[in-house]
Amino acid sequence: MECFYCKGKLEDKLTNFTVDLGTSVIIVKGVPSQVCMQCGEVSYSDEVAQKLEKIVEKMKEVMTEIAVVQYEDALKVA
Repeated sequence: MECFYCKGKLEDKLTNFTVDLGTSVIIVKGVPSQVCMQCGEVSYSDEVAQKLEKIVEKMKEVMTEIAVVQYEDALKVA
C-alpha cells in the first residue's frame, strides 16, 4: 500500500489515537495503524476506525477529564 498524501510506503505499526473533546481528552494506546515511512501520516483500516468510534463513545460515558486506555482492553467494554 502507499500513502494517500505523498505516495510513500506504508508500514503496519501500533500507534496512539488521541481525541480532544474540548472539555476532555481520550487517548487510545496500541492502535493497529498504517504509518507512512516518508511523511509519517497515520491511517486506519475501516474496521479499526469503526472500533475507535465505539471506544470513544463508550469512554465519553464514563470519563471526566482525561482517559487513557489500551485498544485491545477497550474493545472488551465498547
